[in-house]
Amino acid sequence: MEPGEAIPELRVTPDKYVTYRYAGASGDFNPIHIDEEFARAVGLPGRILHGLWTMAQVARAAEQVAGDDPTALRRLSVQFRGMGALEQEIAVTGTVREAGDGTATLELEAEQDGKRIIRNAEADIAVS
Repeated sequence: MEPGEAIPELRVTPDKYVTYRYAGASGDFNPIHIDEEFARAVGLPGRILHGLWTMAQVARAAEQVAGDDPTALRRLSVQFRGMGALEQEIAVTGTVREAGDGTATLELEAEQDGKRIIRNAEADIAVS
């Protein structure tokens, strides 16, 4: 792993039920995530993804770099910069910023439909 090296891209398409499942798992029942009519009434295009679900996809991409070891993720920081939509593919990309002494720092972002919905993400992972 070398600084500047691209990490493998993670592509995921959230299905139309993911916000219901995530609401149950997380306890976040904000109606913008689970009620189509409410979301539209407050000016949204429809139900939107939970930001933390999208952040979890960034964590997943970092975990894959660490050999699919969830315990290897040491730190994760993201900036939420857009709304995620259902049934539209999200691509998580990134590069290695630095590596050495058994750790690596990754710079990542998540994009959907040409919009960066997570930017300036950083992850520290343990590597062997």
